Amino acid sequence: MPLPPAPPREHMHTRALEFKGYRRSDGLWDIEGHIRDTKTYAFSNEFRGQVTPGMALHEMWLRLTLSDEFVVQEVVAVTDGSPYRICGEAAPNFQVLKGERIGRGWNRRVKELLGNPNGCTHIVEMLPQMATVAFQTIRAARRASKNPHQDKNTVDAKERAPQLNTCYAWSTDREVVQRWLPEFYTGKT
Repeated sequence: MPLPPAPPREHMHTRALEFKGYRRSDGLWDIEGHIRDTKTYAFSNEFRGQVTPGMALHEMWLRLTLSDEFVVQEVVAVTDGSPYRICGEAAPNFQVLKGERIGRGWNRRVKELLGNPNGCTHIVEMLPQMATVAFQTIRAARRASKNPHQDKNTVDAKERAPQLNTCYAWSTDREVVQRWLPEFYTGKT
């Protein structure tokens, strides 16, 4: 269901985010993110000159190559559009993610390594979503390869347990847990 109608308004800004997960032929996984900010009006920029409607003010790309264990093997960060000439110079700083593991504490660790003046805010903002895409990509593919005929919802507790208490639906006192992981259910019976 879409949002309810809004009062008359003028569209000013669009931020588009896209994330994709890939299985590579060498057994690794690529998780790619793309962020693009555009305005609906023209304005002057000291570094770029005239920025026209629809032209990307920010356009950044990030690829994390992961092992089956969610350990970062390779990192590629690219800035194609930015408001300042030096923005792209932050891209090499993302190499500090090599060897880090996506899992509990990932967002905190990203902020420690790349927060504030160490990284590009826009690329850093993509990293939590990329972690989610990694789980959606790798876990689902591994489940499917173990048993291609298994119903996607009939997964053992070990696979699902990390989802407990990560959102409203997966709260241990809600019906999703009661149905799929009854051994972890803490609500009223």
